[in-house]
Amino acid sequence: MKVWIDQDLCTGDGLCEEICPAVFTLLDDGLAYVKDGDNVMNDPGGQAGIVPVASDLEDAVREASEECPGECIFIEED
Repeated sequence: MKVWIDQDLCTGDGLCEEICPAVFTLLDDGLAYVKDGDNVMNDPGGQAGIVPVASDLEDAVREASEECPGECIFIEED
């Protein structure tokens, strides 16, 4: 599984970060981004910031995607 966030749709609620802080983070711009370890994929973000998800985090990433009010979290299954 891989995941990315469309920042144009992000509402900045932070639910994704609450549900799965190992994969999602909010930055000072108020938008959510995915992380690959300690590397935040904010330059440029969007689909270019797609990251693989560890198998033990897949359920949390799916939950974050389902709960996201902006529907901005996109999952690509392997």
